[in-house]
This record gives sequence, structure tokens and C-alpha cells, in this order.
Amino acid sequence: MIDTTLSTEQEMLRDTVADFARQVVAPVAAHHDATKTFPYEVVRQMGEMGLFALPFPEEYGGMGGDYFTLCLAIEELARVDQSVAITLEAACSLGAMPVYRFGTAAQKVYWLPQLCSGRALGAFALTEADAGSDASGTRTTARLEGDSWVINGTKSFITNSGTTLTRLVTLTAVTDPVESRRRISTIMVEVPTDGLVVEKAYDKVGWHASDTHPLSFQDLRVPAENLLGQRGHGYANFLHILDEGRIAIAALAVGAAQGCVDESVAYANSRAAFGRSIGRNQAIAFKIADMEARTHVARCAYYDAAARMLAGRPFKKEASIAKLVASNAAMDNARDATQIHGGYGFMNESPVARHYRDAKILEIGEGTSEMQRMLIARLVGVEGDA
Repeated sequence: MIDTTLSTEQEMLRDTVADFARQVVAPVAAHHDATKTFPYEVVRQMGEMGLFALPFPEEYGGMGGDYFTLCLAIEELARVDQSVAITLEAACSLGAMPVYRFGTAAQKVYWLPQLCSGRALGAFALTEADAGSDASGTRTTARLEGDSWVINGTKSFITNSGTTLTRLVTLTAVTDPVESRRRISTIMVEVPTDGLVVEKAYDKVGWHASDTHPLSFQDLRVPAENLLGQRGHGYANFLHILDEGRIAIAALAVGAAQGCVDESVAYANSRAAFGRSIGRNQAIAFKIADMEARTHVARCAYYDAAARMLAGRPFKKEASIAKLVASNAAMDNARDATQIHGGYGFMNESPVARHYRDAKILEIGEGTSEMQRMLIARLVGVEGDA
């Protein structure tokens, strides 16, 4: 099923993004992390390169690539800065992809050229205080009054929701509140608009240069035609989007894991102790070998999931496996890289310290590791509560 050989075009794209990551992203990553500022100048250049347009057709301003090509770009960015990588991942797979998958012709023509250019960012507002892993517990409501939806509720942990580039927030809301047929729909909100309150940014452990806010909707009115997809089908639609998104998050985690290998190899070869480089110490060399092995296995997992998705085959289980394996690899590699660097690894300005802080969210976002295990267990036929 899996062929890990990249096409010439894919190799060129990967190498171009890798050069951009090293030459443009890496030099400012520590600054934006320390100051907790959004890297507007980097995002602008990403837009000019066409990175936000990668998986979309040319007719909508896209680059005519596919989802796997997007994953390759995300992986290379994450090797040096996970915040920049998640900005691209969320903008494409969560911001623009729902419009492409479920939008009307008019919605696609209006929104996708803006989102593909990178001059506008989209956000997907799903999580709530009491509806995280159990997203079916959504409490945000949207009632139809004449030709408008009136929306009330709050959303939590929304990426790309408060930048000056944010133009679209797609939210999930209960549109049919009767318990016997309580149904969720997805509705698009053009930003800025009256009734949408972007709350103070979160003070996060990691991903400091990624934009993340809670959102409040207070009698917000949008046109009825802002419904995305069929009414009452929002739950099924966002589950599909999350399945795809888990492949992209796995790619991001693989990039983070590989970045930890990169930093550890460089440090092990340059740091001397007891008259020789610490890389000649078998304990260090074996630790790095294990890190590279984890990264390779995780990469194969997300390549396989992406190949199945693009071939039109079932991929839900493989996406969960890729997300679980890759997030574990990123967290384990970050811990080992910090250990290899010793005291230097414990300093916040160290790239491995940033990876260590950033990697934890990979075991939580877009489906926790526990949820992935539950899904995998169900899909292999385990009965009962699992």
C-alpha cells in the first residue's frame, strides 16, 4: 500500500520549504517564542510561496497539489518551529478545507481564493469548555430567524482566531435542539462582525507564536446562506475533517521529532566531555538511534494514512494510528533531546527546550492519545466501552 518514494515535484517542494524553514523561520523562532508574538512577516512570506494554497485546485487560487504535499510542508516547518507549522496546518485543514469539502459553489468562489493567498486566515471553532473530546456535547446554539442565524455560545482553544489576518470562523452549533433529534450544523462567520468577541489570548505552555483565543458569540447574526453543508450534518462533517487533520498533525509531530534528532546530532558531535565528543559515548549514540527509529516509524505511519486517504480507501484507523504514534515520538524525542543537551537543554532559549514545551499539546489537540486508542480499539473490533 505504501510507497515512500517522493515524486520529483514533491522532493522539490520539500527542499524549498526546508530551505525556507532554515533561512527564514529558524532565525526568528526564538524571538517570537520568547515574546509570544505572532510571526506576521513569516506568514506573509508563506502566503507568497503558495503554502496556504498547496492542497487546493487552481480554479480557486490553489496550487493544484494534494493533502500529502501539504503534510510534507508542515513536517519541514515543524522541524524548526511548531508554532509556524500549526498556523499552516490549522489554516488549511481546519480553516479552508471545510469550505472546499462541504461549501456551495458560491462559498468556494468567495472564500477559497482569499484563504489560499495567505492574506486571510480561517479558524474552526469546535471545542467548548464542556465539549472537548465529546464534541457532540456542543452547547453553542444557532436559531433561524427569518433570513439570519442568531448564534449564542462560547468556544475554547481556537487557533488562528485573533490575528489581524483572521477573516473566517467556521463554528459548530446546535440548530435542532429537540433532544430526540438534537443535531449540530456548521456555520461560517465573516470576521470582524458585531456579536463576535475575541477574548484575551491564552497563556500557553508552548506554541507561544501560535494565535489561540476563546471566542464568545452574543446574539451574533449571519445570513442564512452562511450554513456550511447540510443542516444537521455538521457533526459528521467535522468528524471527517478531524480524520484528515490527524494526518496533518502527525506530519507536524514527525517534523518536531526529526528536529529533535537534528539538534541532538549536532550537539553530540560538537560537545566534548572527558576528552572526546559525547556522541562517541554509546549511551548518547544509542539514544539518538532510538530517536531516529521512532521518527522513521511515525513518518511511515502518516505516509500510509495519507496514501489511503488520497486513494479513496478507508483511513480513519490509520489516521488515528499515525497521530498516536507520531505524537508519542515527538514527546519522547523532545525528552531525550533535552537529556542529551543537559543543562543547556533546560534553558528556554534552546531549540530543544522549545520542542519540549511545544510537543505536549500534540498528545492532546485534534483528539487526545486516549481518544485515539479508543478509536483504534473500536475499529479493530474490540467490544464494550472501549
